[in-house]
Amino acid sequence: MVSFALLALTLSSQVMAPDSPGDDKILVYTFAIKDMIAAPTWRITKEAFEEAYALGADVVILHLNTYGGEVSAADSIRTKILNATVPVHVFIDDNAASAGALIAIACDSIYMKPGGKIGAATVVNQTGEQVPDKYQSYMRATMRATAEAHGKDTVVHGSDTTLVWHRNPAIAEAMVDPRLFVAGVSDTGQVLTFTASEAMLNGYCEGTVESIEGVIEKLGIRDYELKSYSPSGLDKIIGFLINPVVSGILIMIIIGGIYFELQSPGIGFPLAASVVAALLYFAPLYLEGMAQNWELILFIVGVILMMVEIFAIPGFGVAGVAGIIAMVTGLTLSLVDNVVFEDPQFTGEGLGILMKALSLVLVSILLGLILSLWGARKLLTTTAFSNLSLKSEQRMEDGFIGVETGQRSLVGKTGLAHTVLRPSGKVMIDDRLFDAKSEYGLIEKGATVKVIRYETGQIYVVKA
Repeated sequence: MVSFALLALTLSSQVMAPDSPGDDKILVYTFAIKDMIAAPTWRITKEAFEEAYALGADVVILHLNTYGGEVSAADSIRTKILNATVPVHVFIDDNAASAGALIAIACDSIYMKPGGKIGAATVVNQTGEQVPDKYQSYMRATMRATAEAHGKDTVVHGSDTTLVWHRNPAIAEAMVDPRLFVAGVSDTGQVLTFTASEAMLNGYCEGTVESIEGVIEKLGIRDYELKSYSPSGLDKIIGFLINPVVSGILIMIIIGGIYFELQSPGIGFPLAASVVAALLYFAPLYLEGMAQNWELILFIVGVILMMVEIFAIPGFGVAGVAGIIAMVTGLTLSLVDNVVFEDPQFTGEGLGILMKALSLVLVSILLGLILSLWGARKLLTTTAFSNLSLKSEQRMEDGFIGVETGQRSLVGKTGLAHTVLRPSGKVMIDDRLFDAKSEYGLIEKGATVKVIRYETGQIYVVKA
């Protein structure tokens, strides 16, 4: 009787189950890394784990497909995974190369798509060449420590018991150093890369699947709820703005705006465009943790020194050179995560990243100046802007009185610069003051000048 009552109670609870909330469902949280690993990838990883913890996720699955990237960012992601308070599994969708292999090995279990690959973690510079061995040594140790973090398995052979690494650390090292030999796995002289089947044979893959759902099935999870990380609108905007191409365009606008502003008196649109471009350049890098306060200050100091050199100090000297160096340094270092300077053994790509950032800044500045010079000449001659200039003629016979042309007689005469001409100012000729414009560059106060031409009511001078 008691058994019958228990059976009836069980059946009753099963019938009522659909109407009750599914509190016993396992919450599976997923996020993806499908680009080159860099500072934005590390930020996304942090946000994903924070959201997973806030939702009370039971399992985290990383969807990975990358050829690698910055070791500094990958090491931060690796540490985050190893210290996770919930199991973290990875689904390698085609590639987990270089820094991606480090991230994959940090996970509790690895599942790969048939045809996928993992390995080739040798540290290289921006040209693809291997960096010195001290950097390789650090990467070997990092890979080995990551493999060792998963502990050992107990293997029983008859009466003998042996402890075997869950993931052989020697294999992880061989993915970095082609000189290492692992019997039956890696031949000397070849950097180790596994296919999915090879990874399974050597303990670096728990199984092959076609999708995230396949991983969940392999984990034995039946009743689950799936949540995925979705970048916010701000994340997408930041990702767009820190793209090297966009950063280069913003640098060109910054330089072009400053150039155009220096060519005309007052404050106008060019300066506003330069300021907006500077904000769009530095703000996302600051939010990413790449640009520091001192780097922004360095850029601002550089701009101030340039202004002082142009408007307060005749010629071009120490202040101008220091200003250019400060601006270039501020723009360059803002593109580089400062962690690469903390320890020269932390990453072998530090110098390569720095040189790549410097090249981007210098090329962008050069293009910005070239386009500014070209634009200054072409702006008012194009069809789109031709209406900005007056084309109609004002004839004397129609009642119009022209400007006084007595200054035409000054052509060929010499005098003194009464003020600094940059390019406009005043000159003293025959004990009379005249408005004048320098034909080429800045002319210091007191310099001897010569009038070379008269045009539209304006005399043009050069240094005599």
